[in-house]
Formats: sequence, structure tokens, C-alpha cells
Amino acid sequence: MPVVRVGVDLAKRVIQVHAVDAAGHVVVARALPREKFLAWCAQLPPGCTVAMETCSGAHHWARRLQEMGLRPRLLAGHFVGPYRLQGRRAKNDANDAAAICEAASRPQMHFVPVKSAEQQAVLAVHRLREGYKVERTACINRIRGLLAEFGISFAQTPEALREGLADALEDATSEMPWLARVALQRARLQWVELDCHIAWCDERITAHLKADAQAQTAARLIGIGAVGASAAVATVGDFRQFKSGAQFGSWVGLAPSQNSSGGKAKLGRITRHGDTYLRTLLIQGAKSAVMTAHKRDDRISRWLVQLTARVGWQKAVVAMANKNARILWAVLAKGQRFDPDHVSSKPGGAAAAC
Repeated sequence: MPVVRVGVDLAKRVIQVHAVDAAGHVVVARALPREKFLAWCAQLPPGCTVAMETCSGAHHWARRLQEMGLRPRLLAGHFVGPYRLQGRRAKNDANDAAAICEAASRPQMHFVPVKSAEQQAVLAVHRLREGYKVERTACINRIRGLLAEFGISFAQTPEALREGLADALEDATSEMPWLARVALQRARLQWVELDCHIAWCDERITAHLKADAQAQTAARLIGIGAVGASAAVATVGDFRQFKSGAQFGSWVGLAPSQNSSGGKAKLGRITRHGDTYLRTLLIQGAKSAVMTAHKRDDRISRWLVQLTARVGWQKAVVAMANKNARILWAVLAKGQRFDPDHVSSKPGGAAAAC
């Protein structure tokens, strides 16, 4: 029987495939060298579903399979585990490929859209920027710790350390030996280099914002800047893949978790599912919007002021991040222009804030 669905477990050198026919009978279950995988896929019938977990290189293979006329399907890893019939203690490449193949057959399964090479290029800049930020923070803390060994301390802000570090290294009255001064000077140069790397990433993100109409639309929202708008557009791509703003907010992980039973709804903290980086940017942007809401007079800002007074700023920040996620979907999926004073009409005729 012809193959209709293939489950693929990707690895660096060996790729495990699990192919089944229309009746679900196993046709092929074998490991292939990486260089022979595409040649084997070329023998599959056109339109055959090839399912893979979302991991490093998955989008690359999916694009190659699309060029061959196949239907690649990417699944989040936590959706695959429950379909491993052998259980959690029998994890290997063959069982994982079979579980991926089985999970892809579910009619209600949520698949990850295949990202373009341009999307991944923009996200590469974002990932590098985050890495440089972590390295810069570590470098600053390292300098502070070494200075403290010689009785020198500065205020907590990086600006205070940057302004006083050069004078501290040249101060001949301190007990700091020559070798320590040279070592700290090299650490200072590393700090300057990391600042240059982050500035380059910011330039690339700004260029993406200027060239992408969707990113420009997203940047108009209150609490979403250039970095957040660029990351949202590059991560999601087509916002029409979500049925509603609530579904997009849930996908980002800003919806409350549930522990409901017997008709009693119990809501907890946000689920924190989805893309951690995008959710973090939405939360950070919402903090800025909450802290400056009293300076604006639009409908959303007035709502933020009242909400902060009622539930506190932390819960208001999460609520604002969820609202921004829903507005993002509305303006990018429907092609609308953001209006902070917009009033949406519910099906019953009642009006509420957007």
C-alpha cells in the first residue's frame, strides 16, 4: 500500500522514519543517514504528510519537503509524548518517530506553521541580542565582584559603574595591584564590545521594522516597541492561523491555567505556554504601559489606571499583556488600524473596550 503519513525523528546524523499506509499499517520503520533523507523522501507520493517535532533544523527540512511537493507538519514536543505507546520509560528514536506519526493523524492536532528563511533570519538577530544581553550582565557583575575584592564599590546602575570605572582603574591611591588593573581593563573592553554587538542588533531590528508593514502596525500599540513588534511578526508570521485573539493570547501563554471540575471553574496563574521570548516582551512592554498610564487620556490608559488601583500593578501588567496580544491579532489578522479609543461591540449588543 502507498505511504500516506510519515513520522520523522530528527537528529544530527541519523534520522528515524516511521511510515504508514491509509489503514495505519507500518510500511517502513528504519533509520536513515542525514544525507540520504531527502532522497528517500523523493520516493514518497505527492501530498504525503511528513510530520516532525519542532526542533533545531525542523523548519529547514520542512521548507525542503515543501519544494518536493510533500506536506510537512510540525508538532510541539509536548503534544507527541502522550502518543508514545511504550510510555515515558521507553523513549528511543523508533518509538518517538511512531508517536509523531500517530499524533499527526489526530484531526484536532495543532500544527506549527513553517517559518520562512527570512523569518528565521530576523529571529536569529533577536536570539543573538538576548545572548549578548546575558553576557553583558555577567560581565558587569564580574567587574563589580572583582572591584569589591579591593574595597571599591559603585551604585547598582550600569551607568554609575561605566562612569566611575576608568577613574577607579587609574586611581594610584587604591591598593589594587597592576595585574588586577590590567585584568579589569580587559573586562571593560569586553563590556564595550558587547555594547557594540547589541547596538548592531538594534540597528537590524529597526531596519526590519521600517521594511515590514505588519511590524509598523504592531509598533503603534501601547506597550509594544520596535523589538516587540519585530519579534511578534517574525515569530507568528500569518496571524490568521489563529481563530481569535483569545486563542492567540492562550498560545502565547497569557491565559489563566484551569483546574476545573464538576462545573466549578477554578482559574490560576497564567499557563506560560508558547514562545517564552515573545511573552516576555509583551510583559515588559505592558509594565511600561502600566507605569505611564496616568500620563495618557485614551480609553485603554484610563482602564489601566482603574485596574491598577483595583487589583495592583502586577495583575494589571499581565492583563495589559493579554489585551495587547488580542489587539495584535485583531489589527494584523483583520488588517485594521490600531485605535486606543476603539469600542468593540459584543454579539449581545453591549459595548466594551477593545
